[in-house]
Amino acid sequence: MVASQNISYAFLIGRAWPIILANAAVPLLGLVDTAVIGNVGSITDLGAIAFGALIFSFVYWSFGFLRMGTTGFVAREAGAENGAGVRAALGRALLIAVALGGVLILLQIPIRWLALQLLDGSLQVESAAAEYFNIRIWGAPATLANFVVMGVFIGLGESRLLLWSQLFLNGTNMLFDILFAAVMGWGVEGIAFGTICAEWTSLLFAGYLIHKALAPTVAENMPFWPLSLIADRKAMWDTLNANTDIMVRTLILVFSFAWFTNLSARFGDVVLAANHILLQLISFSAFFLDGYAFVAESLVGRAVGSGDQRRFDEAIGKSTMLAFITAIGLALLIWLLGDLAVQGLTDIAEVRDAATGMLLLAAVYVLLSFPAFQMDGVFIGASRTRQMRNAAFWSVSVFMLACWLLVEQFGVNGLWWAMIIYVIARAVALGLYLPELRTAIKVR
Repeated sequence: MVASQNISYAFLIGRAWPIILANAAVPLLGLVDTAVIGNVGSITDLGAIAFGALIFSFVYWSFGFLRMGTTGFVAREAGAENGAGVRAALGRALLIAVALGGVLILLQIPIRWLALQLLDGSLQVESAAAEYFNIRIWGAPATLANFVVMGVFIGLGESRLLLWSQLFLNGTNMLFDILFAAVMGWGVEGIAFGTICAEWTSLLFAGYLIHKALAPTVAENMPFWPLSLIADRKAMWDTLNANTDIMVRTLILVFSFAWFTNLSARFGDVVLAANHILLQLISFSAFFLDGYAFVAESLVGRAVGSGDQRRFDEAIGKSTMLAFITAIGLALLIWLLGDLAVQGLTDIAEVRDAATGMLLLAAVYVLLSFPAFQMDGVFIGASRTRQMRNAAFWSVSVFMLACWLLVEQFGVNGLWWAMIIYVIARAVALGLYLPELRTAIKVR
């Protein structure tokens, strides 16, 4: 039984590093597409890939709740040693993912029209981007199902299987891209077709890994898919509610960063570009901090499912300590060596100077952001999504107030301090619910 094991720092690091590498592998999917078409295509082709990747990044990122919601339900059932419950949670999430993927396919014409209306490209680029979209949209069910698969791997604590699935996705994407775009000369259409082939093939591979991991939980003469549990109305309703809460929380988070970017633009193009570069450094730091948050999701969910308060406390305490140490290291890197990263990201002197001048503020943000990551992990693992939604509303209200009080008086520095206050408020707002969550754990 997992709940009876002691949690060591070595155990946590062993769980976290494959997740960190898997997170870092995600952006490689678009990078591979760009690299292949950049060597065999034209400027128009490159522009079309850029537009297409942007459209799908935004559309698919909106469905990230499929990963987070699945993790919590799976982790809790695994903690309760309910193999049928784990498989039912997987089945319900897959049904929702495939249904949503089908909706995206049905709505592809208005989605494509709206996306291209919002983007400002040449007629040739937009035409090629539309062709890319028309092909790649058929991978939507596989992409959303892969989000569910990621949630299952994290909920089960199988971080190495998560890494293998991401490496398989990127590897097959590279091979298919080269085959269809370079060897067969299909250009942008080849990139799109290669990507959906990789997505569907990777889903089959991940499905094999999941089946292998869950097969031992199937009782003799019982089916792998417990249809009666999958179709349970209350469980399905709970799943839909949890996913809705997480979606609302995610949209609020997106709004907050969009608001930060919008206010940055008020200070001119140089500040806007500089803040964009600093946000890339913060995003890079998130790969590492997410690793410990994802581990916390699995361990907290199992502790809640098994009714083990001691393990709940230990999972939070030790994973947060490692996240704190990591945040210190990342903040020091940004503060002391961030100028080298800025130089690598831009050769515009004014932007370099502006970004370098704000490196300390970006470092402070990273240093103080780890509690927010950890609290997200705790509440995702416990499937306390309503609290996450409510905390998102409270923290964004604090952010807006901080912007109103600080930006006019302190300019762009005030904007950064408002962001720092916001990331602290995210952790505090969830932390207020933590005692209630701990008390609610039913000790067995």
